[in-house]
Amino acid sequence: MLVAGFLFGCMGVCVKLGAPYFSSMELVFYRSFIGLLLVYAFMRQQRDPVATAHLGSHLWRSISGTVAMILFFYCITVLPLATAVTLNYTSPLFLILLTMAVFRERFHVPLTFAISCGFVGVVLLLHPTLEREQFTPGLLGLISGFLAGIAMLNVRQLGLKGEPESRVVFYFSLISSIVSGAAMLLDTIHPVTWSSLLILLGLGASATLAQLAMTRAYRTGKTLVVGSLSYSTVVFASLFGVALWHEALPLAGWSGIALIIAGGVLSLKLAPKH
Repeated sequence: MLVAGFLFGCMGVCVKLGAPYFSSMELVFYRSFIGLLLVYAFMRQQRDPVATAHLGSHLWRSISGTVAMILFFYCITVLPLATAVTLNYTSPLFLILLTMAVFRERFHVPLTFAISCGFVGVVLLLHPTLEREQFTPGLLGLISGFLAGIAMLNVRQLGLKGEPESRVVFYFSLISSIVSGAAMLLDTIHPVTWSSLLILLGLGASATLAQLAMTRAYRTGKTLVVGSLSYSTVVFASLFGVALWHEALPLAGWSGIALIIAGGVLSLKLAPKH
């Protein structure tokens, strides 16, 4: 999971580096299409079948995940990297709220406190940290976290139906490539140069390898430990932002990030075992 966290941080760096060359929609397409080729090659090597009996479930998972990624990539291009990644990583908080609703679980005081800490962190991160013109992208980043939570719930449901991880990633990459490719045709398509090609390859490779590492971690490790270590992405993204772009957040912003991480980790520990 630490490897996945580092690679997801690298993915964020590639998105920010690619912003001067491509629109956020183009970056989503290239990330998805390169990932689709890599996953398909992996499935061919493992002789995993592409056909599925749960196409509708894959469609809902892929649409929510694609819209979440489009919003997430846009936020990376206009917000500090640590802020954009942290807002997207509110998804575990939304996942637990959705899980409680689906299974009609009752909230207890410790879990309510943990979730409240996370959303207090969101308020601290959004309000004093972002300039007025950045507040809307900040809200879009929060929406990306909500949609990512829906996608995570769908992934769990697909797992209960017996769908292998590679097939879930394949259909997500396929549908995301189609949606973002169609949207990309409605706007200006920027040429790919040798320097920008390296950024695109780094984007697709880091995202796909991160997904494989994360999948392996969840499959072989303890869910609580792996889920907690997933927040290492926020740490790596913060370090990358400071080192590469000299991004500085006020104390309230860093406090908000800390509360979101603490709320997410505590919520994972206190949530029902579904």
